[in-house]
Amino acid sequence: MVAAKRNKTKAVDVRVEAVEARDLVASVTASGQIEPRTKVDVSADVTGKIVRLVVKEGDLVKKGQLLLQIDPEQATAALQRSEASLASARAQSAQARANLIQAQRNYERSAAIQKQSPNLVSEEQLEQLRTQMEVNKALAEAASFSVEQSVATVRDARQALSRTTITAPMSGKITRLNVEEGETAIMGTLNRADATLLTISDMSVLETTVKVDETDVARISVGDSALIQIDAFPDTAFVGRVVEISNSSVTRATTAGASGDQAIDYEVRVELTNPPVDTRPDFSATAKIVTATRTKVLSIPIIALTVRENEDLPAGDSAVTVGRQPTKQVGKRDVEGVFIVGTDNMVTFRPVKVGIAGERHFEVLDGLKVGEKIVAGTYQAIRELKDGALVKPNTPDEKKPGAEKKS
Repeated sequence: MVAAKRNKTKAVDVRVEAVEARDLVASVTASGQIEPRTKVDVSADVTGKIVRLVVKEGDLVKKGQLLLQIDPEQATAALQRSEASLASARAQSAQARANLIQAQRNYERSAAIQKQSPNLVSEEQLEQLRTQMEVNKALAEAASFSVEQSVATVRDARQALSRTTITAPMSGKITRLNVEEGETAIMGTLNRADATLLTISDMSVLETTVKVDETDVARISVGDSALIQIDAFPDTAFVGRVVEISNSSVTRATTAGASGDQAIDYEVRVELTNPPVDTRPDFSATAKIVTATRTKVLSIPIIALTVRENEDLPAGDSAVTVGRQPTKQVGKRDVEGVFIVGTDNMVTFRPVKVGIAGERHFEVLDGLKVGEKIVAGTYQAIRELKDGALVKPNTPDEKKPGAEKKS
């Protein structure tokens, strides 16, 4: 009995802080890579050997500028064949029209003679001439269609020849060059990854695409400001803003051995407003997106907030560590709160309503007043603290001998 009484009266060492007004900034931090907003992967529409490469990685190009030349020999020969076929088709068409004109004249002449002298031209001869005229008319139409077909073939051949000359589809920088002169370019429709010859990027507008957890993405809005830290420039932070939040999620495995557990992320694009000129695609970056700010609001340390299992507080200890999932009971709900330190160093659990979370402090919306002393650590002490327990306060303002005092 004596030992039990001593345990009850023994003071628990805790850190005590007063409730103060602070400026708070709520943010979400996520990592990604720097990439240009606009880039084009250039591939070939024909297969052939690269006989001329006029650019190198890092070059600045303008729209329409020559990039490389694929061997045009086969395409040139095909064009010449199609042009020759077109000339032949036009000649045949001219011949068919001439034959048609001759057949029409023969028929008309014989018809006039028969009309004047029926005995000189029989009906059978006139019928043969009419049939010959109709046949020549059909041959002339077929020859005309053959000309149109040859014209289309020439057009296709010229387009195929033009595809051997690769020009820049946009202005920008050559950020990736995957081929060398002498290699064989393959059609982009066969294998897109291997068919990419080079990449042109517009480096004037840079973004970082970060993956944000589903629990945080709802707090982010388009237009939110952000600070971006690029690993290649560790001493400089760059300003950005959120320009797009994806509507569809991306999933990733939480652990290698997890059985079907997946974390849900959403991609958020943050545009850099002042990108450094030496930035390159795929630089690693970390974006700190500011979701809310508060000025001079009551706040408490994040570590001070704990949870009690039921709204109707029992006489015994019912504090639950934040992060542990308590057993839910119908008609009851968990209550967040802090332990208030009284003048007699006895603690009392008091429910509080919190707002945004800064880096180290919660905004207090209701339940506390300026100057009230609360238990702010340690984590172990708060987790095991009982309502009505005796504590031994250690304030963070206590200074070592010789330290400067607050004015």
